[in-house]
Amino acid sequence: MIRKAFALRLKPEALDEYIYWHNNMWPELKAEIAKQGIAEITLYQIDGQIILFSSVRDAAAWDRLWDTDIHRLWAKERMEPLMHYRDDGVVDAREMREIWHVEPGAWS
Repeated sequence: MIRKAFALRLKPEALDEYIYWHNNMWPELKAEIAKQGIAEITLYQIDGQIILFSSVRDAAAWDRLWDTDIHRLWAKERMEPLMHYRDDGVVDAREMREIWHVEPGAWS
């Protein structure tokens, strides 16, 4: 499993609605997330930022998901009003570089 993390920027006062839509995610989008090899997603919030942590089966999983019709529709209808987007219509997300990880059970 590969760990991936992204930093995303929310618009002011958007947090409650952002949480609402993630708690009420479309079933079709849930199925597509699983289909593309994303095993888990955890969202953290600090100030106006969302930190998205995920475990994926392969490095291209997120690219595949972002390129699906259902994810583009979700982004346009539900996320675009709440988040900052680039001029090309893609969410303003910065991939974070993992610099340290430990699984204490593996220590000798």
